[in-house]
Amino acid sequence: MFKIAKNALTSPFVPGSLDFNDADNELLLQYCVTERWTGDLSNGLFTLGEKALRLHGLTQKNCGLLNLIRCYEPLDRSRVLELFEQAATTSSSFCFSTSIQLAGGPRQPVFCVGESTGLEQKYAGTIIGVFIFPRFQTDLSARVVNRQ
Repeated sequence: MFKIAKNALTSPFVPGSLDFNDADNELLLQYCVTERWTGDLSNGLFTLGEKALRLHGLTQKNCGLLNLIRCYEPLDRSRVLELFEQAATTSSSFCFSTSIQLAGGPRQPVFCVGESTGLEQKYAGTIIGVFIFPRFQTDLSARVVNRQ
């Protein structure tokens, strides 16, 4: 899943979709780990939290985009890079999902939702978002079976 859309804050949400209570939050925590991240478009650096750092196999809290995405599925890297490049040129919302593959370990699914703002001035703006890591990993040799 790779999607980018122009920000349209006037676009309505599906009725009832913004209702979120403590039970929903507890259920979300049962199934996944979430962590916010930020990106500064004036210097190209992303700032990650401790969980995202560890799950991406990184050691520095600040990193460049290429360092961030190099652990993603090889076929997805160019698509994720393209999403971020588009978001860096036009204020927009975006999302993607892929898997993180660190040397010799199982794959960790990851979902990302974010938005870019403040791009009216050249070489300015920010990108903010959240990583969502399901509380399971997938075996590299596992095959997906479609049941019909």
